[in-house]
This record gives sequence, structure tokens and C-alpha cells, in this order.
Amino acid sequence: MTTNSVVDGPAQALAKSAWQTVLVTGVLSVILGVVILVWPDKTLLVAGILFGIYLVIAGVLQLVAAFGATKSAGMRVLYFLSGVLSIIIGVFCFRDELASILLLGLWIGIGWLFRGVAVLVAAASDPDLPGRGWQGFFGVITAIAGVVLIIWPVSSVATLTLVAGIWLIVLGIMEIITAFGVRKDFRRLTEAVA
Repeated sequence: MTTNSVVDGPAQALAKSAWQTVLVTGVLSVILGVVILVWPDKTLLVAGILFGIYLVIAGVLQLVAAFGATKSAGMRVLYFLSGVLSIIIGVFCFRDELASILLLGLWIGIGWLFRGVAVLVAAASDPDLPGRGWQGFFGVITAIAGVVLIIWPVSSVATLTLVAGIWLIVLGIMEIITAFGVRKDFRRLTEAVA
């Protein structure tokens, strides 16, 4: 391998696992969104806990991806901060379930906005990023979802649950598509290097 290769050694292993972490996060998003839409009345209290679990898992996966998604130190910091923010917001959901449900729209919106901006900046600034186009698109969709949840005057918890469930399904599908785009680009880069 040359010193200019895009994927080599430990970086190759991390990049290879990056698409898998995005895929797992996407599947979790879709599952959580479907559960919330199927049982909106029965899961309002549980929704706060489920969102907390989702955010903690997604945050941990973002921390893992922070070290495999890009070579840029600045982008790693953004992914790291996004992961830490998701974990903090997730843990907040466990403190007081009823209060967390009422504030969840704002917290999820902030988390999605930060994550969307981090993914978009990573895609825009790193031309060698596998799945760059899909990641940029996913970043825009995630940021839009965050803004909608921050500024949309949600008048009831049931409406919040419905909106969050739909957005989780949409974002989960986008993450799954992004994961396979990253996998395809990684294989193409690997074959080009070999």
C-alpha cells in the first residue's frame, strides 16, 4: 500500500465498521418510530424512556463512528460532541419521565440539529468521506427535522409523539440508505487501492 492510500490498517477497520454503526442506528430509529406510532396512547410515559435509550445508544454509536468516519480532527470533534450531547439528553430522559415527555420535542430537536450539522459539515469538508453524498443529504434531513421539532408549536404530547414517530421512521430509513451508500463507497475505495 502507498502512503497516500485512502484506507489502510486500523483506519480501514474503523471505516469498515462505520457503515454498520450507521445501519444499527437507522434500524433502531425505524423500530422506535413504529412502536410509537402503533401505541401512541399507551406509550406516552414509556416514550420518554424509549427516547432516552435510543439517544444513549445513538450517542455511543456516534462516538464510535467519530473515530472511523473521517480523518479530519475537526470533524472527529464534531461527531464526538454530537455523540456526547445525545448521551446527555438521553440520560436526562430518565430523570423525570413526565417532564421529559413535555420537553422532549425541544431536546430531540436540538440533538437532531447538532447531529445534522455535524454530518453535513463532515460531508462538505471531506471529499474522501465514503458515502459523502448520502451523508450530506442525511445531514440536511436531520437538521430540518431538528428545526421542525424546535420551532413547531406542538400543542399536545400526543401530537409530539406522532411527529417524533414519523420523523424517527424517516430519519431511520435515511440512515439505513446512508449506511449502504457508505458501504458501497468503502468497497469501491478498497478495490481501487488494492
